[in-house]
Amino acid sequence: MRPRTIVITGASDGIGAAAARQLADADHRLILVGRSPEKTRAVAAETGATPFVADFARLDEVRELAAQIAAEVGEDGIDVLANNAGGIFGDQTPTIDGFEKTLQVNHLAPFLLTNLLLPVLLRSGAAVINTSSVAHRLFGHIDIDDLDNRRRYSANKAYGDAKLANVLFTKSLHTRFHAEGLRAVAFHPGTVSTNFASESSSIMRLVYRTPLKRLLLISAERGGANLRWFIDGIPDETWFSGAYYDERVLSNRVNPQTDAPALAESLWQRSAELVGL
Repeated sequence: MRPRTIVITGASDGIGAAAARQLADADHRLILVGRSPEKTRAVAAETGATPFVADFARLDEVRELAAQIAAEVGEDGIDVLANNAGGIFGDQTPTIDGFEKTLQVNHLAPFLLTNLLLPVLLRSGAAVINTSSVAHRLFGHIDIDDLDNRRRYSANKAYGDAKLANVLFTKSLHTRFHAEGLRAVAFHPGTVSTNFASESSSIMRLVYRTPLKRLLLISAERGGANLRWFIDGIPDETWFSGAYYDERVLSNRVNPQTDAPALAESLWQRSAELVGL
């Protein structure tokens, strides 16, 4: 396999860092994005990657990140963009941009980053890999007029909606750009033992903080291996563009809203409006 340029967000910890470490044995150009400067630079030094730091709770930093990555890759383009950053959070305190944090970090920020990088991605015929979650099916129900869940907020619903938005975004990328060579997939990496729920008021944090995690959760290394499987895979051979996978298995156990093209289009238009595209 020829060397490729691979961008992984959420790469300072968890499955993003694990996937980066596993990819370090291949002759790829790795670009890692994380929120923590120290952690991101440490993983980059360990893997021979180029680090960038951005807080997805600040959209100006996402815009700056897109410009920095585009300048870094130049004419070489990007072969894989892994939108892996995310988390489940505690309350409805808005970000500096005025959005509910779960929605912004998990959906609006990667939506903005991907769109700003589209010229580079299309030039390379890139694959976009979106880390979703089984939570999209268990907790998600999107109301385009209430994406922030102001009327009916819970940490679980906010996370489920954001992960459902990841799947709908994947389908829209496929619908809009597959003919131009772009491929997109969404996947649930497994219920992974990381600290992603550490800031959450969700009951899920109890699973992540107690001995239950040994019984119910998989390791970050296994979750990272699942992410790497998509990164290494050949689109439309290893995995199918526009689809959702549970770990590495094509899944039809999805939220019914994923089969609503009008909703996917409305979400795209509303998201573009919110982030100023």
